[in-house]
Amino acid sequence: MYKTKVISIASVSGGGKTAVTKELRNRFRHAETLFFDNYDFHGAPDDLTQWVKEGPDYNQWNLDPLIADLKSLIEGDVPPEYIIMDYPFSYKNDKLKNFIDLSIYIETPLDIAMGRRLIRDFPYAASIEILNDIEFYLISGRDAYLEMEDTIKPNADFIMDGAMTVSKLVDAILKKLKIESSSTVS
Repeated sequence: MYKTKVISIASVSGGGKTAVTKELRNRFRHAETLFFDNYDFHGAPDDLTQWVKEGPDYNQWNLDPLIADLKSLIEGDVPPEYIIMDYPFSYKNDKLKNFIDLSIYIETPLDIAMGRRLIRDFPYAASIEILNDIEFYLISGRDAYLEMEDTIKPNADFIMDGAMTVSKLVDAILKKLKIESSSTVS
């Protein structure tokens, strides 16, 4: 029998968390995924840029719904070998940190992250919407990205190069984790 290993994947918005989480799930035989963005958290700040300016308190987020799903998977009749979480805070939330066995930070250059985010969030938007988003990023949104770089990145166990393709990034993560071929899908 094995103990379920919980891996968190963090990065800035557009940094590759979701794509890497999904691809890691595809590479493991017995894995489940949880996605931070699928939850509504009580206590979550309404204005992330203001939250960052005031000195972010990662414990302000009540992560109980995510923790309940995590426990349910771990304590299930057939727990997965791995749970991969698309989760931006690494070990910074006191209620969740003890569940995490390994935190990976994807260090994606901010221009690449911005380009990916614009493609993802504005595929059919008018140019004024895109320009407004870029202006917001330059005026105050960038601070949230820098907060991730300054606080979450040094808190992770591994820092990976987010400029790589998803496939190469996942290959590098698996190599870093020294995953045996018997644990992954062939």
